[in-house]
Amino acid sequence: MQPSTPSVRPQGVTILAILSAIAGVFGLLGALAAIGLGGLAAGAVGGTTGAAFGGLVVVTGLLLLVYAILALAFAYGAWRLLPWAWILGVGAQVLSLVLAAIGLVTGGGINFVGIAISAVILYYLFTPDVKRAFGRP
Repeated sequence: MQPSTPSVRPQGVTILAILSAIAGVFGLLGALAAIGLGGLAAGAVGGTTGAAFGGLVVVTGLLLLVYAILALAFAYGAWRLLPWAWILGVGAQVLSLVLAAIGLVTGGGINFVGIAISAVILYYLFTPDVKRAFGRP
């Protein structure tokens, strides 16, 4: 027996679903660009350093691709208040924090705004009303 979910989506969940869909589309575009340009970057830099740099760009692109797929799945699930979407939303925000850490390590700097947004979304997803809307205890 599945827990009952409200017939009306919380406004914050609606906003998250729309923003997540937008982020997923842009994430797909960025991931495809990073994966495609990773080899080009390796060739441009050359040598062992170039191969390592190109590999890192491709790995980052693959992580971004995973993030984009999670974001799109969350957008769909949040829009429909499907119970598994809550887990995906949490996972996507954790992955976003991991990507921010990779940006720091690779010299891309640290995105304080992105980290703050992910933290606020994580907090919101753990509020009792939102968890209840997704059928979480």
